[in-house]
Amino acid sequence: MGNSKLDVLVLAGDGIGPEVTAEALKVLELVCKRGGITLATEHGDFGGASIDKHGEPITKSVLDRSRKADAVMMGACGGPKWDNLPTHQRPEKGLLALREHMEVFANLRPARLFAALAEASPLKAERANNFEFVVVRELVGGLYFGKPRFIEGEKGKRRGVNTLTYTEDEIRRIGRVAFETAQKRRKKLTSVDKANVLELMGLWREVMIELSADYPDVKLDHLYVDNAAMQLILRPSEFDVLVTENMFGDILSDLAAAATGSIGLLPSAAIGEKFALYEPIHGSAPDIAGQGKANPLAAILTMGMLFEHTAKRSDLAQAISDSVEAVLNKGLRTGDIAKKGEPVVGTVAMGDAVIAELSKKLG
Repeated sequence: MGNSKLDVLVLAGDGIGPEVTAEALKVLELVCKRGGITLATEHGDFGGASIDKHGEPITKSVLDRSRKADAVMMGACGGPKWDNLPTHQRPEKGLLALREHMEVFANLRPARLFAALAEASPLKAERANNFEFVVVRELVGGLYFGKPRFIEGEKGKRRGVNTLTYTEDEIRRIGRVAFETAQKRRKKLTSVDKANVLELMGLWREVMIELSADYPDVKLDHLYVDNAAMQLILRPSEFDVLVTENMFGDILSDLAAAATGSIGLLPSAAIGEKFALYEPIHGSAPDIAGQGKANPLAAILTMGMLFEHTAKRSDLAQAISDSVEAVLNKGLRTGDIAKKGEPVVGTVAMGDAVIAELSKKLG
């Protein structure tokens, strides 16, 4: 039995964020109503929208509210309008601050090639073969957060330093999330490292091997990150769950997105001991913002992850996934996934189609 109440903080953000979030919210509201869950939502400013209104990418009040919600739902952040701001004032810093404040250390990014979209994948059909795997990325450590970090010296002789660092405890906690994710799937975990040249990665591998004793039903193997990138393209259907550090996970999960044929179809969840942040992995797409062209399916599938991990209602999560698949099987396509000459539907029409399928499935 899952949760009977949900309190969700909605941060629609920038670009196409508000458009895809609106469709995802329709799904969230319907599924909660049919699933017997009492839903409360509150909206907050985030990213560039927050900079324009408050002078900073995320305010203290929004950060504080994020730790009171059962889940935070995010649309997208950033855009060329704010690209010339100093690094510490840009929209993306708001996202890093939010992740850090919520202590969401594990990023789960499923990559699935829907059968109806097999031709959209850049991979040959015999390689794609309806793959479905999850990248579990450590989210609050590694090079992106390590200290010291600086640039020093005179121009022409400058030196830049970033620090790659993890403690055993940090490796262990992301490892546990990955093993537990594999237990719910096909019970295969691939740990991705660079243990042949980096001492830290040797520690990473050692901790993963030690952890595997607690999960005897999961088969653990290891790949160096360069080989992992190659194998994700050559044999994606053989992977189940991959676990890796922050920067490697950033790169590999985007590679996985490209293999599916559209970044507009991929959801993600960032989870910690107490809090969870849900966001589609696509960007703010300012070139099509406000035109009703954006693909809302990643945002809708992200709601499926919310029901899976926060509401603890895998039945409702499955209903969302099945409804998206049914819509795609009927041939509905937004511009990003349409073949040349195929008819295209807009953001709202695609959202409405998913709602219609969900209504049938949930009664």
